[in-house]
Amino acid sequence: MTDTNKNNGSITPPAQTQDRQPGFEHEMEPRPVYICQDYKGSDKLKDKVAIVTGGDSGIGRAVSLHFAREGAKVVVVYLNEDKDAEETKKLIEDEKGECLLISGDLGDQAFCKSVVTKTLAHFNKIDVLVNNAGEQHPKNDFLDISSEQLEKTFQTNIFSMFYLTQAALPHMNKGSTIINTSSVTAYGGSADLIDYASTKGAITAFTRSLSENIVTNGIRVNGVAPGPIWTPLIPASFSEEKVGHFGANTPMKRPGQPSEVAPAYVYLASDDSSYVSGQIIHVNGGTILNG
Repeated sequence: MTDTNKNNGSITPPAQTQDRQPGFEHEMEPRPVYICQDYKGSDKLKDKVAIVTGGDSGIGRAVSLHFAREGAKVVVVYLNEDKDAEETKKLIEDEKGECLLISGDLGDQAFCKSVVTKTLAHFNKIDVLVNNAGEQHPKNDFLDISSEQLEKTFQTNIFSMFYLTQAALPHMNKGSTIINTSSVTAYGGSADLIDYASTKGAITAFTRSLSENIVTNGIRVNGVAPGPIWTPLIPASFSEEKVGHFGANTPMKRPGQPSEVAPAYVYLASDDSSYVSGQIIHVNGGTILNG
């Protein structure tokens, strides 16, 4: 859905749920707003090649499409949401952009290496890496978090960033950028998403530490910490009742749209942020956080 109305004309979405992670965008009602008609590209990323994980839907789709509108070639990496991924590819191509789809489990180090190999074979370089894919599994009781869930959440959310960044970094040059998706939960905590919030805290620390490690190479590392954003992960994670109140506790009293987050990634990927590294941008509906 492309719309000039950023909050899609509603304060909170209607009650709904999905029965699997990470969820399908094409089953959501209303569909997320992934780009606004009044967003005008200005070649900020002209001829750059960007890898976007979780790029089939939600924030990843919005980032991919904004990058394409700014002139980038985009590699969309996703798990198995083929219908959503194909739609994202068509949207990019409608922008006269180029898109390569790669599906697989980013928690597998061998797959992460193959993402880099396929990207280089298709586009010959890597300029931007967006580590965005993630999953969450709410548990009201801390004791109900199984070792299997704990390992899977960390494998998908933070181990994958190590794997893919280690594979991509040798092929990135001065001026390249890495952008990691953290979360408001890394700063404010979350009573029913303890393992997820812990991975997001790790991502913030990873962002800052990696920046310190490679900033003298001319490669910048930053992150974005979204608040409640209307993506497939929400109905795939929570009850109908909770979805029906999603985002209402923010100062803006509504969830954000992916289209409201993606421009932060454009800024961090472009030369507009040439003096910015090791930082986290908070896009969260007005919640004030220190850090």
